[in-house]
Amino acid sequence: MKHDLSISFCNVPCENPFFLSSSCVAGNYDMCSRALEAGWGGIVFKTIGFYQANEVSPRFDTLAHGGVPFGGFRNLEQISDHPLEENLDVLHRLKQAYPQKVLVASIMGETEDEWTKLAKLSEQAGVDLLECNFSCPQMTVKSMGSDVGQSEELVETYCRAVRKGTKLPILAKMTPNIGNMEPVAIAAIRGGADGIAAINTIKSITRLDVAHFNAYPDVDGQSSVSGYSGKAVRPIALRFVNDLARHPQLQNVPISGIGGIETWRDALEFILLGASNVQVTTAVMEYGYRIIDDMLDGLSEYMEEKEISQLSGLVGRALPHIVPSNALRRDYRVLPTFDHAACVGCGRCFLSCRDGAHQAIAWEKGPRKPHLLEEKCVGCHLCTLVCPTQAISPGKRVAKT
Repeated sequence: MKHDLSISFCNVPCENPFFLSSSCVAGNYDMCSRALEAGWGGIVFKTIGFYQANEVSPRFDTLAHGGVPFGGFRNLEQISDHPLEENLDVLHRLKQAYPQKVLVASIMGETEDEWTKLAKLSEQAGVDLLECNFSCPQMTVKSMGSDVGQSEELVETYCRAVRKGTKLPILAKMTPNIGNMEPVAIAAIRGGADGIAAINTIKSITRLDVAHFNAYPDVDGQSSVSGYSGKAVRPIALRFVNDLARHPQLQNVPISGIGGIETWRDALEFILLGASNVQVTTAVMEYGYRIIDDMLDGLSEYMEEKEISQLSGLVGRALPHIVPSNALRRDYRVLPTFDHAACVGCGRCFLSCRDGAHQAIAWEKGPRKPHLLEEKCVGCHLCTLVCPTQAISPGKRVAKT
């Protein structure tokens, strides 16, 4: 069966759903050109504005986990540190060179007038869409970034200002530094936005140098709260995309999913929860633009396996399976089962169950094997998650008495 990765996003045809997100991976002509040549469907250029950033050094930090250095990633970068005129020229040249690719201008203003002017100038440069950055958490100017994105009134006002300056589709990029994103997203649509991009980075402090009492990245003995990204934030991003996609007032509003996407499976999860476009930054910083090969091949093979010809047929397919917690069945237990041939006798399941769950595993010291105490087991499956050899799996279903 022929499978088609093309999709329409905000009525703009995209050859595939994979875009670079607005960041240092999409900050000049040469970078963007190499990415588009590699196969990315589009680019959200690093945020431009009349404000020109003056950056610190160093500006990045990571949290490693399980031998992977980029388990979580933190950055102190603001919007582009290049002049607005230079950025507009780059946008124009990119669209001239790659007319079949989708080019998105990410913009950020301090006033309504600036937002309107940026919209006009970006449209004149030839871009296909606009993305309003209401969500950067490390701006040094309080009238810009995530502080704006927490205000329904400001988001609606600035969306109206952008709509005043352009006929192009408008995305509102949401901040996750908020309890519920839906009210602000609804305000953006009310103000004239056509779609939502979610999420931007999460306010964070990653690590401390306990010898000198400094935080990382260390900027002359000081640091600051700033945005956290990478695979560690993907569960949070998925939650926000789910919330947006199922809200009655946001039905059929296009969503661009962002947050911890490294592989085609990560991207697919966003698509299944309602995103028809995905954006990537941190994984590119670690592995380079070449990851697009895995994303295109993996998603194509998945669609072939599922006999799905159009990518649009996957958008939102998982939403019916996410329900309120009070709608979940609670009348049975699924007991774990042990494959003693695969068990290496490490005892992790026993320790975790004894100290972190329900003391439902007995330990046979002779052969060093676990034994389930069915009457105590509640079916939480902590044991299956800590087993290093996958020797524990879901077993029989038992009705609660």
